Amino acid sequence: MLFLIPAYLSENSPIAYFAPAIKEYILKTDYFFVENEKTARKVIKFFAPEKKQADLKLFLLDKYSESADLKEAQKLMKNGQDFGLLSEAGLPCIADPGNLMVKWCHENNIKIIPINGPSSIILALISSGFNGQEFTFHGYLPIDKSEKKSRIQYLENQVQKTGYSQIFMETPNRNNQLFEDLCKFLAPNARLCIAANINDPNEEFIKTLSIKDWQKNKPELHKIPVVFVLGK
Repeated sequence: MLFLIPAYLSENSPIAYFAPAIKEYILKTDYFFVENEKTARKVIKFFAPEKKQADLKLFLLDKYSESADLKEAQKLMKNGQDFGLLSEAGLPCIADPGNLMVKWCHENNIKIIPINGPSSIILALISSGFNGQEFTFHGYLPIDKSEKKSRIQYLENQVQKTGYSQIFMETPNRNNQLFEDLCKFLAPNARLCIAANINDPNEEFIKTLSIKDWQKNKPELHKIPVVFVLGK
């Protein structure tokens, strides 16, 4: 079986936020697909501190991985070995490359067990006040300035044209620059939700304002996890 195991969004999240089943499934196997070994070990220790780190067998599964890179693990699974799949943060396979192994499991008749947990994308959406019935997640916006401008204006147009909420992210060290670009390229009355440090009881910041109001209340977003939502 392949257990889809959620990670925390913040190291400061209380353990009470999470389903006890997460710990149960972590204790069921020593074999895991992980996007980052260091992060995965911290997540495993958070949920199951009694788990012996020396016993863990971690297989890298990141955006550069291909099925051929995972043949050793796939052979183990075909021989009956259970695996866990861990994301860097939140649910596996959403803004995460884990779907590669899930697809392989479906093709090879291996059971998938999804476990409830947080998704920063969904938590940002439900906290925004925007349309939660119809929405699109775009991942990361282009780095190139002109391409980014075109994409931002396209997203605003989609909000006005369809009413769909538009969700996107940026790497933490470029959050402030993206915020400045949003203020520059969006109409003053466009509405933007900024959801930062979700599930961190000490530093969580979620607010929806018009662009003209954001320009008067510029947040400091450098090097913190943020989800941006445009809507109406």
